[in-house]
Amino acid sequence: MFDRGLAKAGPIPLDRGVTPLIFPSDYTRIKRVQSFRELVATPLEDGVNALCWERRLAGDFDEVVRLLGSGEGIRALDEARLRALPVSGVGRVAVDVMLADLRLLQEQELDPVLNCIDGYPRDEEPGPVVTDVFSFHADSAPVEASTYLCTYHGPASEGLRNEETVRRVDLPATRAELLKLYGGADDDDFRVYLNEHCYDLHYAPVTGARPFSFGLGNFWRIAVDWPGSPVPPCVHRAPTTGPGDPPRLLLIS
Repeated sequence: MFDRGLAKAGPIPLDRGVTPLIFPSDYTRIKRVQSFRELVATPLEDGVNALCWERRLAGDFDEVVRLLGSGEGIRALDEARLRALPVSGVGRVAVDVMLADLRLLQEQELDPVLNCIDGYPRDEEPGPVVTDVFSFHADSAPVEASTYLCTYHGPASEGLRNEETVRRVDLPATRAELLKLYGGADDDDFRVYLNEHCYDLHYAPVTGARPFSFGLGNFWRIAVDWPGSPVPPCVHRAPTTGPGDPPRLLLIS
């Protein structure tokens, strides 16, 4: 996900509604790119498992959220719904930015979604390993793939250095609980069980770990867990939110 020397740069001043991003110090897994074309074309290799296109976005995304009104859960936004909002000129700029990003991903034959997120479902019966999006986790795929995402409004996604994580299934106490739940031996079938339930995709931060924000307006491409991947997956999570927190505008593919 990253590049040595990025932390030496100070925060970049961004337009209204966008917070500055400071890259983690002494971390080489994040690499900056300068365009969407670079974001797509730059290989994830040599330890780099995340690419970030830092951007200064014009437009009033807060106005878009206000006009969408209150809701629950995750609301998918399409072009017709966004175009129908009675936004001002700066609100229209924000709508145009999001729809332009959506089209960029669609032109790559991806299936992106733009969501207004008022809240995420939580695991009702999490057991030894919580598997909802608030847990640090890696995305997975059966073939080569990447995850693209951008937060335009609200709390941004968070990352965690791979070196500051441990898989929850590798924690002795957690593994013992999972084995008890599984009811068998710690063998290949057990590892299949862990994979089928996505337990092996969730991570715990080590003592002293320093999560970092993906920032607002920045377009990310992060590595997922797929067979033969030359780099480890990017460990990330949805930000923890509570009552009164603003909705998120999130593009993801």
